[in-house]
Amino acid sequence: MDTLEFFFDCSSPWTYLAFENIQKLDLPIEIDWRPFLVGGVFNAVNDSVYQNRDNPVPAKARYYAKDLADWARVSGLTIGQPTVFPVNSVKVMRGAFVALERDVLVPYARAAFQRYWSGLEDISQDEVVTQIAEEAGLNAAEFFEKITSPPYKDKLRANTEELIERGGFGSPTLYLNGDDMYFGNDRLPLLEARLSGR
Repeated sequence: MDTLEFFFDCSSPWTYLAFENIQKLDLPIEIDWRPFLVGGVFNAVNDSVYQNRDNPVPAKARYYAKDLADWARVSGLTIGQPTVFPVNSVKVMRGAFVALERDVLVPYARAAFQRYWSGLEDISQDEVVTQIAEEAGLNAAEFFEKITSPPYKDKLRANTEELIERGGFGSPTLYLNGDDMYFGNDRLPLLEARLSGR
């Protein structure tokens, strides 16, 4: 079976779209969920993101909003504009490793995406992170003990550094069978075509 590594950070609306849309595709793949910290990648190899935020091109910004709204509608998702953006997603993304251990990554990540992009809640806050963890069936005390420990900090750092080394520059970044890279929700049709031999 083909393997798809899905590098993701819940702080990206395009990643929310790809996260949900990849699961709707009838593809013979095994998804390997790879949490990472997109801010670390931006700082290392893609700091133009910050320049664009500070000095947006008005026409491009208007189209960006329309494009995101169109994709959200087609995908059946509600994506708003959180008051806190960009958000510090470190705790949530470390917690994704706890969710992976307990085999609840999908409900955990979905809860994080929904609370931030649909509920417009600040997912950097402990009370919100607690609700996300508990919604996925995780024990909050154990969860916080783990995400503040060196092994979980190291896991997130390692995935972030690995993505940079492999040529990634943002979220979501997908790798099919190790080296065939796809970036962004709108590349899913290309992935689907590749897997169907087109």
